[in-house]
Amino acid sequence: MPARTSPTDLYRHSLQLLLDKNMSAWVGLWADDGIMEFPFAPPGWPGRLEGREAIAGYMRDYPDHIDLHEFADVQIHQTTDPETIVVEMRGTGRLVQTGRPFDMTYIAVVSVQDGRITSYRDYWNPLAVQEPGVDFIGNTR
Repeated sequence: MPARTSPTDLYRHSLQLLLDKNMSAWVGLWADDGIMEFPFAPPGWPGRLEGREAIAGYMRDYPDHIDLHEFADVQIHQTTDPETIVVEMRGTGRLVQTGRPFDMTYIAVVSVQDGRITSYRDYWNPLAVQEPGVDFIGNTR
């Protein structure tokens, strides 16, 4: 995405990359020093990932664990900072390992600078998909 891409357009593009299971392109939207946070992460789960490489490592196998089919009800709210948006949305699909439906409501606070994601605070509910010994993307804990 070019540097002049708005945070809204960049975010919508990121959602399409997730649906396309193009994780390398999704990670490519991040600044080298980007930070991804999970404020509601339970004990033993990462609460903060620092840097594009850490984010890439965490998300690399995402499509092997969650088969996303759709992001519905995407509402993007502008803030007083033109480079920060608040997103409400619903992701649906299935958990690959169990075949169970995946249906998660998200709220995210996303900041962009120079056409790259610099900060992403993901307020999702990990209890909605928690299974003993498996995190939300299927990594064994």
